[in-house]
Amino acid sequence: MYCFSRFLIVFMLLLQVILGDENRVVLVTGGAGYIGSHTCKALKDAGFIPVTYDSLALGDRGAVKWGPLVVGDLLDIGALEKVFAEYKPIAVIHFAALRSVRESVRNPSLYYTNNVVGSINLLNAMLKYHVKQLIFSSSCTVYGNSHISPVSELCPKSPTNPYASSKYMVESIIKDYAHVNPLKYMILRYFNAAGVDVEAGLKRSKHSLNFLIPQAMLALMHQNSPMQLFGTDYPTPDGTAIRDYVHVKDLAAAHVLALNHLLEGKTNNEINLGTGKGYSVLEIIRAIEKVGGKSVPYDVRPCGEGELPETVAKIDKAKEILHFQPRYSELQTIIESEWESLQKIEKEKTI
Repeated sequence: MYCFSRFLIVFMLLLQVILGDENRVVLVTGGAGYIGSHTCKALKDAGFIPVTYDSLALGDRGAVKWGPLVVGDLLDIGALEKVFAEYKPIAVIHFAALRSVRESVRNPSLYYTNNVVGSINLLNAMLKYHVKQLIFSSSCTVYGNSHISPVSELCPKSPTNPYASSKYMVESIIKDYAHVNPLKYMILRYFNAAGVDVEAGLKRSKHSLNFLIPQAMLALMHQNSPMQLFGTDYPTPDGTAIRDYVHVKDLAAAHVLALNHLLEGKTNNEINLGTGKGYSVLEIIRAIEKVGGKSVPYDVRPCGEGELPETVAKIDKAKEILHFQPRYSELQTIIESEWESLQKIEKEKTI
């Protein structure tokens, strides 16, 4: 199936060359992951051909539905250059990265090697094969313990762990490369990605099940396994931390907007992606209980060191520059899609 898909895409590319049609191939590193796979669907819907380059260490082969999959690692320069030579992409969307904060603290070498060295290899391959447009998947963690909320792009960058530092390092490296090379870039800093495009047959990747919404739902489904609730004494209305949750379909749409922005020759930029609205942990739990019809069991633990009471994105820049408007990020829409998806995952385990 995958070999046939790859053959078909290569054949289509050859036809484009012969007929003089515009090349619409976009290389998506990490395209088998949670946000990457949703973005590949959005690219296909917008008339692009997404080619996924993924090691499958964290991604899911079954999530690659809208273009060919090339299994490879960013640390493998030969394999990386081969995909550029074969598919001749017009742009790169770079998701591939390790992303566990706790793991990065335990093993910083792994994160700096994979996230930073891998990104340098990708940039060098882009330059070698004359690919000039790059969209980089960054994170709001680059702002560190910013006590300003909502957080704007002008807030100081102060990463507090190796994962966040690796993201900020790559941002800086991209800017340095662009200063002396014909490279155009958009740096997109996500806040809390959530939701699922269930109709497209997508789901959260395994590693992204460790976040609040799926953890609360799993606790509801398995009443003898309570979730961990970190902190109930924050200076917020209900004592729990407030975060900005943006639907993954809205994030995917923003990547297409950013790609078109670059292809139209517009300026480099760094942009927050969120909704500008926050929900507390208890608000999330209550919304899940309403959908699931049961209480969510949880054990209260002390809040993590340096955790902020509130982190919400200021998205004026995304609206102005990309004309970004979240369409799917109402809390009920997010919760219902996550619930439907997780029920399917749990059902598959019993078959």
